[in-house]
Order: sequence, then C-alpha cells, then structure tokens
Amino acid sequence: MASPTHDDSKADTKPRARKAPTPKPASPAAATDKAGFGGSTAAVLGVAAVGVFAGLAANLGRKAAVQAPSAMTGDWFAAIKAEHKATLLLMDAMAKTTDKNTAKRATLLMQIKHALAKHAFMEEMVVYPALREAGDPQDADKLNHEHGYVKQYLYELTNLEKSSPVFLDKVAALRAELDKHIAEEENEIFPPFHAKLSDAKNKAITAAANKEAFKLA
Repeated sequence: MASPTHDDSKADTKPRARKAPTPKPASPAAATDKAGFGGSTAAVLGVAAVGVFAGLAANLGRKAAVQAPSAMTGDWFAAIKAEHKATLLLMDAMAKTTDKNTAKRATLLMQIKHALAKHAFMEEMVVYPALREAGDPQDADKLNHEHGYVKQYLYELTNLEKSSPVFLDKVAALRAELDKHIAEEENEIFPPFHAKLSDAKNKAITAAANKEAFKLA
C-alpha cells in the first residue's frame, strides 16, 4: 500500500497572532505632569512667571532709584527740601521752552506731575498728620489746601495745547504757587516743628515718609 504523500494545500492554516504595535511616545504637547498640566503649557507658564518676576524686580529697582535721593538724606525735612529743589529745576527747564518744543513740554510736564504727586502723597499721608498730632492743625490744613491749587494748575496745563502762547504764563503761575508753598514749609512751619520733635520721632516720620513715597516713586 503506497504511503500517503504530503499535501501542501492541506497545511495548517491557523492564523498566527499578530504582534501588537509599539505605542508611539506622546508628543510634548500631550504629555502631562503630575499636576495634570501639559508639559508645553507648564513651560509656557514657567516662562511667563519668570517674566512677571523680572518685571516686578525691574519696577522695584526703578522705584528704589527714584526714591534714593530722598531716602539717602536720612531725615524727612532734608528730603522734602531736596525734592523741592529737584522739582524747581524741572520748572526752570520748562520755563526755557518755546511754543515749538511741544514734545519737550509734554515730557517735562509728565516729570513734574510725577515728582509733585509722590511728594504731595508723602506729605499728606505722613508729615501733615504728624504736624496736626504735634498741635498745629491750622498749618497742616493750610498746606494741604494749597496742594489743591497746585493740582488745579497741573490739570489745566495737562489739558492746554503745548504750543499755546499762554502755556508759559500758566507755568509761571504754577511756579509762583510752588514758591509760596515751599517758602512756608521750609522757612516758617517745618523748622520749629522738626526742632520740637525727639530724635526718635523724627526718625519714625522719616521711615514712614520713605515708605509712603516709595509707593508712588
């Protein structure tokens, strides 16, 4: 009897198991950290945070530089006199402009407004209240009232055309108001007030004045 021959057509046709495909690594945008934020999102947030902190540091540095001349005097009355002098120098520069110097006038006015705003805020928040506390509410109220007129002139100069032929007249009126106010503070009111205070009280006013002025520096 002939031996059976092998029939290839009848070979085992059982399908072989397919090898599972290797999963592709997730893209950086899809990867998440433990907090559930995308890796790229976290990176963006990190960069943004660095930018914010850098901006804050730069702003604090600018404020410190602006306040430094006053703070370095070591005394609130000396600081006030130094700020008066600096503001009057800006006023002198403004008085030398012409109707054609519109950009320069705008820049100087911005600097004058900033200097006076910081100065007035410090006086109104610290020095004038201390003056009232020391028994002189009349002078404190008078000086505070005069600040209102200074602000009125600044308002009018801000809204006046910088090329206006009456611009310097308004500047001169502001200068006259400042000269009067400064003379009262430096020659009449603050010297006896400063002299009657103890060293500890003068130091406390100085520290408080620098703290408040720094806010608007």
